[in-house]
Amino acid sequence: MQSFTELSLTAQTAYAQLLEAALAAEHLRSVADLSGSFASKTVRGARYWYFQYTEPSGKLRQVFVGPDTAPVHALMARKKQPPATAALGPLARSCAALGCSEILPRHLRVLQRLAEYGFFRAGGVLIGTHAFLAFGNMLGVRWGEGARTQDLDFAHAGKSLSIVLPGDVQVQAHEAIGSLEMGFLPASGLASKAGATYLNPREPDFKLDFLTTLHRKGEEPFEHPQLGITLQPLKFMEFSLEKVQQAVLFAGDRCVVANVPHPARYALHKLLVHGERQGTYAAKASKDLLQAQLLLAYLKEHRASEVKAAWADLISRGPGWVRRARQGRAALDKSAPELQVKNWLRLKAAG
Repeated sequence: MQSFTELSLTAQTAYAQLLEAALAAEHLRSVADLSGSFASKTVRGARYWYFQYTEPSGKLRQVFVGPDTAPVHALMARKKQPPATAALGPLARSCAALGCSEILPRHLRVLQRLAEYGFFRAGGVLIGTHAFLAFGNMLGVRWGEGARTQDLDFAHAGKSLSIVLPGDVQVQAHEAIGSLEMGFLPASGLASKAGATYLNPREPDFKLDFLTTLHRKGEEPFEHPQLGITLQPLKFMEFSLEKVQQAVLFAGDRCVVANVPHPARYALHKLLVHGERQGTYAAKASKDLLQAQLLLAYLKEHRASEVKAAWADLISRGPGWVRRARQGRAALDKSAPELQVKNWLRLKAAG
């Protein structure tokens, strides 16, 4: 049974406008958009301007703006104008009113803080149910099931593959999480001060997970020097981290742009890991299968070629991939026989 409804054309247009405006605001942001003030200093008879602002962590910073010239005065004048993000609030509220899906305000707060510290600019990717929720707005549908969670899941490709994103940005994700003052504590291991999972003792279900691809040391947590955080390797993660896209997530009048996986690759990755979930992870396995089912039901009708291209890539990666793909496909055939995935997604490249 179909568990999503198509959004109106007006709602789809509103989301497209919000994404375009949010991306533009990201690119046009400058010191004039920060909360702070300008101050001048005279050095050897010449006047120079600086900008003082407070970082999200509470640290006071001062950056050099330039000499006392007309372009610098123009930048300072712009400070008196509404920032590039001023128009985003009304657009976000319009999207929600028209039926697009919002996320919880506290979840958005975490995403915004990581974005402020450069996590997504450094190649970080939002995965899990929040990515699935974003896909609904991207594809023009509203999910009826499979879009509820208290977890926030993130991933980074590390050095395993290129995801065509800037790789030279230094991020202190651990510091960003601490600056939220929301009670998150890293689940520490013996070899690491900060683990790959952050828990909130007051709300055990509200946690943050940071994942990456498998490396030479297998499933041993990887301390990423660029991100300032520990990542937990997960099988087949690299498949979801190729061809990433951008989406805008919102709550109330606030929004944030985040990297998300390609919808077709996300769906097929869920089939791959479905068989890996056992015991206490059975609930996640059911959600994996449901999300794959919903996405593939939509994509089969609207973007079948993208799914077939991703599937061909998947089954070309070796017998281990094919075996798990067969298991996931069989489970989906059982839960959603109307999709006929066995006939649609074949295990031979020639098919």
